[in-house]
Amino acid sequence: MPEAQATDIFKERLKDARKLRGLNQAELAAKAGLPAASVSHFESGPRKPSFDNLKALASALNVTTDYLLGRSDTPEASAETVGRLHRDLSKLTEEDLKLATEFVGLLAKQRGAKASE
Repeated sequence: MPEAQATDIFKERLKDARKLRGLNQAELAAKAGLPAASVSHFESGPRKPSFDNLKALASALNVTTDYLLGRSDTPEASAETVGRLHRDLSKLTEEDLKLATEFVGLLAKQRGAKASE
């Protein structure tokens, strides 16, 4: 992904997640332990957060860093749950991974059907 495109995705995702959580820029900054101007710069300018600031923003917004960076499209997944699932993947066999993938697909399909009812 070109760097300009990644920066644009981050800016949009940060703004979308902040609005989803009902926070203004100053509230997000306070929750993440950042200066108020930082969130404004991240959302509107070419400035990018450090790794530590990215983690603080994701934690304050209860989203994953992957969501903020455009690697995941679901802001609802909490970082804690995703981390726990990721840690357990190494314990699964190839057959277990296939079964888990099918199960997750089934759950997503079922959730989609319920949402359209």
